[in-house]
Amino acid sequence: MLPKNRPPTSPGEVLVEEFLGPLGLTQVELARRMGIPLQRVNTVVTGKRAITAETAVLLARVLGTSAAFWMNLQVAVDLWHAERKLAATAPRKSAAPRKAAAPRKAAAPRKSAAPRKAAAPRKSAAPRKPRAPHSRGDHHSTPPRPRRNVRAAS
Repeated sequence: MLPKNRPPTSPGEVLVEEFLGPLGLTQVELARRMGIPLQRVNTVVTGKRAITAETAVLLARVLGTSAAFWMNLQVAVDLWHAERKLAATAPRKSAAPRKAAAPRKAAAPRKSAAPRKAAAPRKSAAPRKPRAPHSRGDHHSTPPRPRRNVRAAS
């Protein structure tokens, strides 16, 4: 059951209070045993990252729990936040009964549209002249400069 006045305990808090502390594990050691980056464990602990199915399986393997345990903790948090968000945006129900909607009128038949004109045929592009090759990628109309001989005379 979801608490009414406070958010459910986050999976990160459960991880720290019920597992890491009593087992004497650090986040660094847990990350090493799980084979994941330390930042991933830390963001779960701080509540900035949700528990994914993959993380739940890895936590279950390392800590001897079930993956469903971790997923259920995350689902409880997600549901609590979703209910609060939707309650803030949903219109409030009034005590007055709603009036029945008037029956819809049948739609009038549409007039047939005039046939479309055929598109003019496209003009084929004139063949282009082949471009002269540029040396060293120059795109100027001036000829390339001659190269200097950089070899030293022996």
